[in-house]
Amino acid sequence: MSRFSPSEQRFLQDVSDLVYCNPFSSKRTQLERRALGQEWADEGRFWSMEVDDPNRPRRNAWRIHEKIERRLDVWREAALHAQTGSRERRLYQDAVLHLLYYRYSGLFWEAAFGSRNQEPDRWHFYRDFEDDWKKLLGDLVANLPLGMGAAHIFALFFQIHRAFFHIFRRIIGNSPGAADLRAAVWESIFTCDLRRYRNSLFDRMGQFAALITGPSGTGKDLVAQAIGLSRFLPFDSRRQTFPDQNKGLYLAINLAALSPALIESELFGHCKGAFTGALNDRRGRLESCPARGCIFLDEIGDLDGEIQVKLLRVIENRAFQRVGESTDREFKGKLIAATNVDLAEAIERGQFREDLYFRLCSDRIAMPSLADQLGQEPELLEELVSYMARRVAGEASQDLVAQSVSWIRSNLGDDYPWPGNFRELDQCVRNILIRGRYLPLRLSRNPREGFQRRFESCRLSAEEVLKHYCTLTYSKTGSYSAAARRLSLDRRTVKAKIDPKLLKSLS
Repeated sequence: MSRFSPSEQRFLQDVSDLVYCNPFSSKRTQLERRALGQEWADEGRFWSMEVDDPNRPRRNAWRIHEKIERRLDVWREAALHAQTGSRERRLYQDAVLHLLYYRYSGLFWEAAFGSRNQEPDRWHFYRDFEDDWKKLLGDLVANLPLGMGAAHIFALFFQIHRAFFHIFRRIIGNSPGAADLRAAVWESIFTCDLRRYRNSLFDRMGQFAALITGPSGTGKDLVAQAIGLSRFLPFDSRRQTFPDQNKGLYLAINLAALSPALIESELFGHCKGAFTGALNDRRGRLESCPARGCIFLDEIGDLDGEIQVKLLRVIENRAFQRVGESTDREFKGKLIAATNVDLAEAIERGQFREDLYFRLCSDRIAMPSLADQLGQEPELLEELVSYMARRVAGEASQDLVAQSVSWIRSNLGDDYPWPGNFRELDQCVRNILIRGRYLPLRLSRNPREGFQRRFESCRLSAEEVLKHYCTLTYSKTGSYSAAARRLSLDRRTVKAKIDPKLLKSLS
């Protein structure tokens, strides 16, 4: 027979589910409403930075915390007299986790991001945390599940606070697309099962590469930062520190900005004499990355084929060699990659290795475009402009917001496609601040429409017509020979007429 009343069991089960659910999912709101009943407060559809200050958790969370504080001693007595491994003990243990998280939330924020974040003794409150842990769970320690030591939970709480901080500040917006993206990033950090993550996966997430896809300007680098800077860091309870915290945990490389030779040296390093100019041994980014860190490879869709092979080995075997060296070295960190290229088409054209794609896609995040988000939530425009205006205009941002939103709606309209996504909107706000207007780059997003418009206005040379048509035909057939047969041209002529920039825009 349960020592908890039916209503207490229901409440504690809701608390238990809340402890392990994705806080950015709709399930969180459902659980809070069920746990609080008539005390529940409507705080909006989505949990975003515009709705809440992440330093102050929402009212519903604090109301649940207060209910636990009032009844915890009674529930502890019931748990002590319950059988080992019973549901009552499990529910009580999860209630303790919820209580301690919110009891120490302010101290975590201050130590991590407030005025104390550079002080050597900022984690001094661990001793109080440990005392509370022993008081609330001391008589149950022998029967606690895996992953429930005080120092380990302290480290997990710190990771959760960091994840909230980075997700909130890098993924803004109150649209369904932004909410889904925040939930996806949370899962990329903690997986869909936080209980399993707590027990074992916390130390294994570096083995899973993450692939971020989406159009340029959607913030793929911000998502990579949120994931990379929110990894688990063990806590040294004896020294009361996180030893790995200041070790350069996030390294980013824009592959499109470097030649293949420079990419190889930047990633893998080189030994003295490996090539002209290699005067000394040099550690690459893979070697410099600490075990709790990550490397972000932007524009991986443009990576040279030979380097793709070497990167595949890194992901498969965690091994690499410096350029000009035969000694294997170990990559210990996590790999995050991003691209705006359609990798399925790149694989079909032989420009991207299929085996590398399947090694990257164990954790894939698709970025929503700005146009898609505004289509879901037109009011999002003012929210995003407000965020961007505060960054560029400070105290004068309020007038700039009204001016920018009015200008955009009057001159661009609600159906403007924002081809440059969030990056373009940011520049639009800056243009309006400086000149009172914004002149968008009116590029056709459909190359065939652009060709037709120039063709009809007789602004194309015969050579340009041939190049465009050869490139368009090759993009459809996928082979020079097939395109040559369709065009009644020699295969070498077709190959010579391909326009690489146009071909990329057609992909």
